Amino acid sequence: MNPQMILTDLDGTLICSDGGISERTKLVLKQCQNYGIYIVIATARYWIGAERYIEEIQPDYEITTDGTLIHRHGQQIYGCNLEIEDTNQIIHDILLRDDRTEITVATGRQVFWNSKHISESEKLHKAVYCDYQKPLSCQANKIVAELPNYETALEIANRNHCRLQSYRGENWYAFLPEKAGKVQAIRELARILDISLNEIVAFGDDKNDIEMLKMCGIGVAVNNAIPDVKDIADCITLSNDEDGVAEWLAINVLKSVE
Repeated sequence: MNPQMILTDLDGTLICSDGGISERTKLVLKQCQNYGIYIVIATARYWIGAERYIEEIQPDYEITTDGTLIHRHGQQIYGCNLEIEDTNQIIHDILLRDDRTEITVATGRQVFWNSKHISESEKLHKAVYCDYQKPLSCQANKIVAELPNYETALEIANRNHCRLQSYRGENWYAFLPEKAGKVQAIRELARILDISLNEIVAFGDDKNDIEMLKMCGIGVAVNNAIPDVKDIADCITLSNDEDGVAEWLAINVLKSVE
């Protein structure tokens, strides 16, 4: 096939269990770019948490922060925000349950965090310390908090009329603008580039990738994906530790354009 865009999640999909992206995968992605195919990452990570991988693979566009931001080579071209009042109310409601709760707040490429161990974080060592004692004066793209269970997070989300996002094997919960998400960002990018969704191949592994895989022309699950992702995928490739994305692209895309 000859897709116009290759869209891939990072964690559990493009990134191996050791935290790296293989040289083979980087080579295959570059070969696809050389044939004029857009390479786009779509990740729940904040931009600063994805920056290392952005530098390695040099995608054409970066959809980060659970679809609330799109950048092109670090320059923002799209954003979906919570209002300032809503941002501070969500933070207040989280801290009301436990004032020791760790909270991260993304606003564009900047991230605030009330952790005393920022410098030790692999993903967020560039975050800015904030104790949230005073209201923020910015609109958040995404607020993430460590909470005891899904029910607690859902109660906060419902009270503030925002979208709730959870992640596999984690007790961190994200609060997003009501109409935000990877799907909305993909639609916007496709509109900007004048590309049909049917001309996009998407790769993913977790629950927040399901709608992305369903909406694109071909949705591919890596073999380590959760069962719900495999159930809706058009294809299943090798795992993230076996260069599943590169393997599928080499067989189904590069062979057809060479």
